[in-house]
Amino acid sequence: MDGDRPPGAPKVSREGPSRRSLVLRTVGGTTVSLVALWLVFRSVDVAAALSILSAASPVWIAVMAVAIAADITVRTVRWRVLLAPVADVRLLRTFQYLTTGYAANNVLPARLGELVRAHYIGDREGVSRSTALGTIVVERVLDFTALVAIAAAALVILGVRGEIGSAVAVGVAVSAVLVGGLAVALVGHRLPGAGRVAAAAERYPRIRDLVATFRAGIAVAGRARTLMPAVALTALAWTCTTVTFAAGAQAVGIELTWSQALLLAAGVNLVTAIPAGPGFVGTWELAAVRILATFGVAGDTAFAFALLVHVSTLGATTVCGAISYLRIGWLPTAPGAVMAPSAAREDAAVTGRADEAPVTGRADGAPVTGRPDEAEGGATTGRP
Repeated sequence: MDGDRPPGAPKVSREGPSRRSLVLRTVGGTTVSLVALWLVFRSVDVAAALSILSAASPVWIAVMAVAIAADITVRTVRWRVLLAPVADVRLLRTFQYLTTGYAANNVLPARLGELVRAHYIGDREGVSRSTALGTIVVERVLDFTALVAIAAAALVILGVRGEIGSAVAVGVAVSAVLVGGLAVALVGHRLPGAGRVAAAAERYPRIRDLVATFRAGIAVAGRARTLMPAVALTALAWTCTTVTFAAGAQAVGIELTWSQALLLAAGVNLVTAIPAGPGFVGTWELAAVRILATFGVAGDTAFAFALLVHVSTLGATTVCGAISYLRIGWLPTAPGAVMAPSAAREDAAVTGRADEAPVTGRADGAPVTGRPDEAEGGATTGRP
């Protein structure tokens, strides 16, 4: 509360997406999910699927649970690697921020949980929220590109055509656009006309500062010592995801080849890029049923698989996220906590205060470490 803020300390902005934007995303995403569920229920017998699910193998469910835990762990390490150039965040803290964001994705539409992650890094580690969001964008580009590559390779091996092949072709085009956009963002200041754009941006300091801090986040993709480990960890993470899908399939009596498991995991997760309701309910199940149908799997069995893997994944991320939330809370827990300089200046840009200098991470150009003893002027970060 403002009454707990020491005199002269910057006020932390708590403003999120506009109410109208949130309503539109919620209504649009929920509509997509409802349509997808309607399409699924038209082609399956829910009672028969639940009967199959009740006879699922406990051993394979245990294997699936281990793979889910490994998946979350690898993704935690990867985000810490991407954050390393701009913040020294402890692994446990990174896990807590990541899983809280995942849990938020399970209850909020349109992947708004990614903004929750950025909020926590800003409040607890003294990193600009837009810089943190930049690292999340890099993470998502890596994921999307990996999924498209996996799906394309599996399609070639399996010789699958039709709507799945067309969807992957669209994914290849979108991936090329994303990678190209990331490359332009990294080297845009060197392109012809960049000077004129920068000069024009000087008239809008708030936008200029937000863009600068966002670029500081995506700039991690330009560091080979950061990008190469992140790529390797991305491959390992999706291997864990594929094992999760293969084990879930075995649990309900579906035997998949490795190529089929790769296509199933990649295809289902590519569909989650479509804005849908909380937890991607409906679109996830529809994609699983349609892809398994190309392998000759009956709709009831395919739906049982979808329920098992989706509910298990949602349950794991929600439980981990809820525990993390209880540990770290929503607001900074230190009484009178003051934002670190980088986050404070970004907040100034958001709230319109003109008394703060522009920032690209820290005032001296060095990366923010997020440790209170290294923050400029001894400012604390609000870490509990």
